[in-house]
Amino acid sequence: MRNKWIGKSFATFVLLPFCLLMAFPFVWMLLTSLREQNTIFNGPIIPRKFTGVAYKDAWTSIDFPLHFWNSVWITSVTVIGVLIFATLSGYAFAKLDFPFRNTLFVLLLTTLMMPSTALIIPLYLELKSLGLLDSQAGLLVLYISGSAPFAMFLMRAFFQTLPDELIEAARVDGGSELTIFRRVILPLTRPGIATVVIFQFLSTWNEFLIANTVLRNTDALPLQPVLFTLMGQYSTNWPALTAGLTLSVVPVVIVYVRMQRQFVAGMMLGAVKN
Repeated sequence: MRNKWIGKSFATFVLLPFCLLMAFPFVWMLLTSLREQNTIFNGPIIPRKFTGVAYKDAWTSIDFPLHFWNSVWITSVTVIGVLIFATLSGYAFAKLDFPFRNTLFVLLLTTLMMPSTALIIPLYLELKSLGLLDSQAGLLVLYISGSAPFAMFLMRAFFQTLPDELIEAARVDGGSELTIFRRVILPLTRPGIATVVIFQFLSTWNEFLIANTVLRNTDALPLQPVLFTLMGQYSTNWPALTAGLTLSVVPVVIVYVRMQRQFVAGMMLGAVKN
């Protein structure tokens, strides 16, 4: 009992500084959004006077509701599209036998080795030739196609943890592949689905480069590229910028809190498997 208490105390002593270090940027962002512009760099860390003017500035100066909704819409469609592709293809690569299965899987994995920045110009020209440039539809095509291979890789690993005997028993009972997948497989892989949802939500919600390159129509932009416009060439409205960033973090926190248990279970399952 004593050794267990010493171990927990040591772990707390070691991890606490790292937790404080990770939390400091978020605390600074929140405090900066509640202070006046002239006290950003020459005032105390905790302001003597709190004000919510910055939230009003962020809400009105960049049409926050419009771009917030754009982010919600684009992120939701991307997550759903990636999840459909990842679960179906991951199950196929993990449990079904078809010609060139391993070859196709390796080809899909090679796309993960290509940095998105190296593909910006070819993708831009391809969208232009398809007439999808400067449209949210074109942006969704890039998001879903670019994120699906990694999500498929994750889901394949989760599907491989399921025993083949379970699927064979369902087939003996007369279940079709679609019925087995929908009623047997998916309920058992909820931790994996939660992991994919959280990873994909974070990457899409915070994506900046591709959206800023593909979309030239300001009204179609998601939130992150628009928040960047609060940074001027010679001066920056730091309270308004941090207020906008604080508001943009709220959906991320909500999604993680709602799916935290499944996410942790999914990560632990992957750790045990590997």
